[in-house]
Amino acid sequence: MTAATTDLCSNEVILNQWHPIAVVNEVREGVVGETTLLGCCVNFSAAAGADAVAWRSVPGIRAGDSFDTSLVNESLPVLVQYGYVWSSLGEPPAQLFELPEYAEPDRRNIHAATIGVACSAPRAVENFLDMGHFPFVHTGILGIEPHTEVLEYEVDIDDKNEIWATECVFYQPMAATTSEGGQMTDYVYRVPHPYCVLLYKSCPLDPTRMDVIGLFVRSVAADHIEASMFLSVIDGESTDSEIKRFQQTIFAQDKPILENQHPKLLPLDPRFETPIRADNVAITYRRWLSELGVTYGVIPAA
Repeated sequence: MTAATTDLCSNEVILNQWHPIAVVNEVREGVVGETTLLGCCVNFSAAAGADAVAWRSVPGIRAGDSFDTSLVNESLPVLVQYGYVWSSLGEPPAQLFELPEYAEPDRRNIHAATIGVACSAPRAVENFLDMGHFPFVHTGILGIEPHTEVLEYEVDIDDKNEIWATECVFYQPMAATTSEGGQMTDYVYRVPHPYCVLLYKSCPLDPTRMDVIGLFVRSVAADHIEASMFLSVIDGESTDSEIKRFQQTIFAQDKPILENQHPKLLPLDPRFETPIRADNVAITYRRWLSELGVTYGVIPAA
């Protein structure tokens, strides 16, 4: 059984969120799976012809065991959406954030990978929001010198209490697997959940629409995560393997950067790490987390 951590979450704001615990097509019918969510051991499975079920782990049940309903001890809320099984240790809202692009028939909805990282969930989200590191960390792909300037952009919080960063533009040598040469790429960032972030970016094959890239983060502990990379793209040329490999390459470049950041928890006090103009969305994200009352995975402001 996956060992529980001693870093059990007690932050109700985070306990009451939906969290991705498994990829739908990796949940084996009639077989127990396991993971760790917010320091708590969680099992999951699916009965024949039924949706997934999740519960707090009990001694004697291990991953790979045969599943029957008598194993379930304290059933947890479950939602199957966007290709993932989501669960909660608290009382989550009735629905997850909306993602209408997922239902568009000509899109490819792809799970690229789930990767463990020794950092906090908010650190991973903030890194995803940072355009400034593109030329230095993703050289030759998402950025290149001397194109290092982050132009001014707009950041707002909408009536659903979601963060939106709009009018973001950045030069990219290879924005996607279908790109042919460099281009100025339009970006829109969206943070609908403390541990989930979405990026809408120019689609090389259809300039009237945008591809969607998501990072759905499950916090194993306050300073350790498993991040799932989601894509909803308009691409009739690349194979699934090519699309996955491209995203995995990007994340592999980010992983050592994230793991070498100190402290591993995200400081919410704006005086702790000096912001610059390009950090506008990150500053908003930190303030938003503080206003929500998030204390898990962060260093709260004094």
